[in-house]
Amino acid sequence: MNIFFEPFQFEFFRNGTITALMVGALCGLVGVYIVLRGMSYIGHGLSHAIFGGAVVSFVMAWNFYVGAGIWGFLAAVLINQTVRRTRISADAAIGVVTTASFAIGVALISRYRHFTRSFDAALFGNILGVTAQDVWIVVSVTLAVIVIIFFMYKQLLFTTFDSEVAQVYGVKTEWVDTLFSLVLAASLIVSMQILGVTLIAAALVIPAITARLLTDSFNHMAILSTFIGALTGIAGMYLSYYIDVASGATIVLVQAIIFIVALMISLAQKRAEQRLAHTHV
Repeated sequence: MNIFFEPFQFEFFRNGTITALMVGALCGLVGVYIVLRGMSYIGHGLSHAIFGGAVVSFVMAWNFYVGAGIWGFLAAVLINQTVRRTRISADAAIGVVTTASFAIGVALISRYRHFTRSFDAALFGNILGVTAQDVWIVVSVTLAVIVIIFFMYKQLLFTTFDSEVAQVYGVKTEWVDTLFSLVLAASLIVSMQILGVTLIAAALVIPAITARLLTDSFNHMAILSTFIGALTGIAGMYLSYYIDVASGATIVLVQAIIFIVALMISLAQKRAEQRLAHTHV
């Protein structure tokens, strides 16, 4: 038991564990909508766009969460509007907007070299940098996202599965997409400290597709994905402490292992069903 509780004597581990739990659950929940919308690429791209906003915030001496949040939200809205109002495909719009934003961040870093080290944490995560204020922000954003999804459940679900039919039934899909862009941007920003820009997309996608392998029910998928995200957040923190590896990478690797196990279970079930079908024939 001493081994289990030993890391909690350090404040950074306590803060990091709470944050990893909340971030894992948050990414797991939001990731369900990302996967079912076929938007896996936007999680990767938007995290890079937010990196540009983070650099700009630092240069302009703005609050990180405010500056990066506004930047990420505007990037997401710009992508949605570009797709809606032009013949440009979603992947092309994501590629242009997010890479341009990331390039702005890289350009500013190359110009102001004295703070380059500060953005190693943004790229790869920095559990040591999690403060009590960060914990409260992550908890607040997670609760806010849960409340939004609870009250907008039907509209989000309808828009996710069939946006055109949703419009016919009076759902304001453009407004719903804008709100979801805000949710996604906020989720990515608070996840950056733990996971880093390079790994956020994986944390959004892996729990959701793992849950999708295990169930066909949307409600069960959302609950299972959230649980997997939270569980792997805690497990990844413990492993990162004992094997001295970056927390973000460890969390994602634990998620990947669980995905492989779920995939093997799913394949085994399909083989069993096929054998049963052949037996009855």
